[in-house]
Amino acid sequence: MNNSNPSPFTLSPSQFGKVAVLFGGRSAEREVSLKSGAAVLAALQRSGVDAHAFDPAQRDLSELKQEKFDRVFIALHGRFGEDGTVQGALELMGIPYTGSGVMASAIAMDKWRTKLIWQAMGLPIPEYEALSAPSDWNALADHLDLPLFVKPANEGSSVGISKVKTVDELPAAYAEAAKHDKVVIAESYVSGGEYTVAILNGRALPVIKIEPANEFYDYEAKYLRDDTRYLCPCGLSGEQESEMQRLAQEAFSLIGGQGWGRVDFLRGEDGKAYLLEVNTSPGMTDHSLVPMAARQAGISFEQLVLQILESAHVG
Repeated sequence: MNNSNPSPFTLSPSQFGKVAVLFGGRSAEREVSLKSGAAVLAALQRSGVDAHAFDPAQRDLSELKQEKFDRVFIALHGRFGEDGTVQGALELMGIPYTGSGVMASAIAMDKWRTKLIWQAMGLPIPEYEALSAPSDWNALADHLDLPLFVKPANEGSSVGISKVKTVDELPAAYAEAAKHDKVVIAESYVSGGEYTVAILNGRALPVIKIEPANEFYDYEAKYLRDDTRYLCPCGLSGEQESEMQRLAQEAFSLIGGQGWGRVDFLRGEDGKAYLLEVNTSPGMTDHSLVPMAARQAGISFEQLVLQILESAHVG
């Protein structure tokens, strides 16, 4: 694991050329993306980068080529931005972009397939099942125990997720998740705390512990409430934190992650860390976790966005 300080910048702000910040988009996470993108755009402009707003919901991506953009900072979340589709379009146009490539973006967006890969490689994940309308709810509850979580496989920001405490609640939870995706999964409840590890250019940043004031870290807790607690330092021992960072890097690497991202964890009552999911285009709002971890590592928001932009690539 490489936790040394990141290398200094090799490019000056002017050398980035004309930069498009992609934000907004058409996913269920549009509002969050608008906030992320606005923060990124402002930070780049403060640093002297020739950065411009670009909302793919309002403009055709071909305009990026027509207007001779040199790089793209992807601040889109969810479908049509974090799932490999935009990445593929940018590769066809030969425009360098931030974050993971087509394959890793598509895999990470699909929580079910991400779990299959981690499971095949022996990494620790909570017990889970893929669901369908005729699923046997009693058998599911027996297998995973209650409470459990039901969620769409291809959404982020806790969209469509439910915490289920009784068997009778399962059909409604499935129906809610199925509104957002045809693949729905159920996952065991792991009660020892929620943690996250940001990855920045091969480095695992300090671990953050998340303590929501409401029942779990849902959309409201992530973006709307001011009483969610974020602990960094996270309270783990140095050895426990290093192991979580190592596991985050391994999990990120296994799906082919590049540049930057965030790996989320649950911790069991026994202290064991369980991988939850990867975000390949994490939030960059005032409530967001990657900027928080970067600050703890001595990296300002402006430095963070410049480091991410410097790692832009094609393919």
